[in-house]
Amino acid sequence: MRVSSWLDLKLLASVYLTLFVIMDPPGIIPIFLALTARRGKAAMAKLAAQAALTSFAVITAFALFGERILAFLGISLPALQASGGLLLLIVALELLTGKTDEPTEVDDVNVAMVPLGTPLLAGPGAIVATILFVRQSDTTAEITALVLGIVAIHVTIYLVMRYSVFLANILKPTGILVLTRIAGLLLAAIAVELVAAGVFGFIDANAA
Repeated sequence: MRVSSWLDLKLLASVYLTLFVIMDPPGIIPIFLALTARRGKAAMAKLAAQAALTSFAVITAFALFGERILAFLGISLPALQASGGLLLLIVALELLTGKTDEPTEVDDVNVAMVPLGTPLLAGPGAIVATILFVRQSDTTAEITALVLGIVAIHVTIYLVMRYSVFLANILKPTGILVLTRIAGLLLAAIAVELVAAGVFGFIDANAA
């Protein structure tokens, strides 16, 4: 049996590369370290797994029910982008002001789910891309490629975050503090981009 008969390799590559660019696993490293490096190796490994699983759950949910969820709730893409941007802006301000220096156990779960799992990883861009891929996946080979692509990118995300623990050992507390401030600045820029995209999206929708 030929691979092409049960797996669309071209779509698999397209799904993986598209989500890789949007979710940006290497780019999550400084933010992941800034949010988790003070919590110890065991906690960081746990948070990496939780964040990857949260992102996977969100992306899978939107792959299965995305269009119906958004239509039922009356949520537009601009609204999704703007709300995600505002949430990230709050986290960015906490990083810049040092309010994440002494996290509690409850915060560990929140950090893994929000903002790491969503909206940083499973954000508006990844959600919309997934919905579009679902629309074009009709055959068994295409559906298999979509599923494998989503699984593969989340395995990559987990491995990147899991082994970023080694960077924490190299940077030491002072380096982590500097990285935290830089991550806060970068995250604020991402947040502003999302909010701006949401605002312009509303303007374009109303103009149409």
